[in-house]
Amino acid sequence: MEQLMRSLFLSMAQNRAANRWAKRYGLRLGAQRFVAGETIDDAIRVVRTLNQQGMTVTLDHLGEFVNDESEANEAADYCVRTLEAIHASGVDASLSLKMTQTGLDISRELCMSNMRRILDVAKKYGLLVTIDMEDFSHCQITLDILDELRKDYDNVGTVIQAYLYRSLEDVQRLGAEGVHLRIVKGAYKEPPEVAFPDKADVDANYIKLMEAQLLSKGFTAIATHDEKMIEHAKSFIAKHNIPKEKYEFQMLYGIRTNLQQQLVREGYPMRVYVPYGNDWYGYFMRRLAERPANVGFVLKGMFN
Repeated sequence: MEQLMRSLFLSMAQNRAANRWAKRYGLRLGAQRFVAGETIDDAIRVVRTLNQQGMTVTLDHLGEFVNDESEANEAADYCVRTLEAIHASGVDASLSLKMTQTGLDISRELCMSNMRRILDVAKKYGLLVTIDMEDFSHCQITLDILDELRKDYDNVGTVIQAYLYRSLEDVQRLGAEGVHLRIVKGAYKEPPEVAFPDKADVDANYIKLMEAQLLSKGFTAIATHDEKMIEHAKSFIAKHNIPKEKYEFQMLYGIRTNLQQQLVREGYPMRVYVPYGNDWYGYFMRRLAERPANVGFVLKGMFN
């Protein structure tokens, strides 16, 4: 039943008509549990609160699979404005983005132009930009563009997904080059030709990726809500005396907040992924797919 619900939500995440309807309806569907709000000011207020609780943040102005050049440029403008707001407010935050939002599906040239514009501002303010990994069809081009951008920028990293067969090879290469990597399990619907279909295999691969990156020259963002993975990471970090400057735990806004606070109390670096904006539908559906129990929180919020 859980697998069926996961497949349903992942299919709904790609429904453009439903996305347009959700934008009109607003966050009242229950997404406010996972999304900080629709404006930059909303996001900065949430960041400031999390900072006061001892957590850093990565902000994401939501959007993906843009097919209009003006929308792609507008999305890049929002990323720039987010970086400027982080700097002006003095909060402790970085930026995450999806390259399909900045024009990747329109043309590589448009995407590169927007990425350079964003990274120029981030570099000016000393801020990190993490390129979120999207579905498998965008994996290789994402890494190709990352390689090109890294020739001119040292403030850009990306995400590697444990459910893909190729990921260990990617981590070994990028880690050896000192790249900042966020390790995740993966939240898109992929065929068994490219991705592990069984959760146990994904979990085992996650541990391989995490350990390889922790021992590399690169920074490791351990992005998981899985307590078994977190406990394994703690033991591995202690065994190998890995300094706090080399890693952090990451979790999503609105999920396992008690566990986030516990990690802070234990002295571990903790960063919260905080999305905002009105293009929240796809992100929201993937959160429901990851953990169908979240549906109960959504229904409660809607009736309240």
